[in-house]
Amino acid sequence: MPQIVLVIADAVSHTLFRVLPYLVGMGVMFAVLSYWSPANPGRPWWHKRGLTTDICYWLIVPLINRFGRIGITILITVYLLGINTTDGLVKFFENGHGVLSRLPFWVQFAIYLFGSEFCLYWMHRAFHGKALWRYHAVHHASKDVEWISAARFHPVNLLLGTVLVDVIALLSGITPDIFLIMGPIDTITSAFVHANLNWTLGPFKYILAGPVFHRWHHTLEHGDTNFAGTFSLFDVMFGTFYMPEGVLPENYGIEGEEMPESFGMQILYPVMP
Repeated sequence: MPQIVLVIADAVSHTLFRVLPYLVGMGVMFAVLSYWSPANPGRPWWHKRGLTTDICYWLIVPLINRFGRIGITILITVYLLGINTTDGLVKFFENGHGVLSRLPFWVQFAIYLFGSEFCLYWMHRAFHGKALWRYHAVHHASKDVEWISAARFHPVNLLLGTVLVDVIALLSGITPDIFLIMGPIDTITSAFVHANLNWTLGPFKYILAGPVFHRWHHTLEHGDTNFAGTFSLFDVMFGTFYMPEGVLPENYGIEGEEMPESFGMQILYPVMP
């Protein structure tokens, strides 16, 4: 069997064994939490419209992240940095070669945590612009916003968002060990902010993104607000924060566009006439 087939098969099995426990655990947790404190009472998440499509994204998106991050980084290290041996690549991934590699681990972690969020905030705003919107519209098309909506991102959105930020971080010397910590954190926090919960986070809403904060971003009327994925502080700083007192968001989706329901057609949607 060709080596590439073995690599892909290993990646698929690794993804399934990593993602399925998250799906089961978060499915149970958010079912209980949204029963007691829903933002939008009604159908439970397993009756969500487009559930099958969401599950496809959960199973395929991690593969895109995995191959995208590693593949792009290797291409850059081989063709731009001249590291073209197996040992050299291994040392690069283990130790880094950028200026940040000399810093202590927790300093690197803090730089990555806040630096990546700052970059993703502005990239998110860029994807709401005319040139990139159709790639990001896939994420906003769901009329039922639930924790399982969190993985619904077009591959181009991922490659020009989280994957690009991670590649830049690696090339700057950030140790790959940070991704072992940030992987689970990103998965859980992304599901959390999409969850059907009426949690405003009280005074912490000006610092941390929560479910109500992000649900406003998914509304038809206020999609140009609340771009941060983790730290709402950036929206406060740059004038895009929106959370009115005593009102909960509703009326989700995109306006004036017909989004296909299936996973495959959504991938083709940005290039369709």
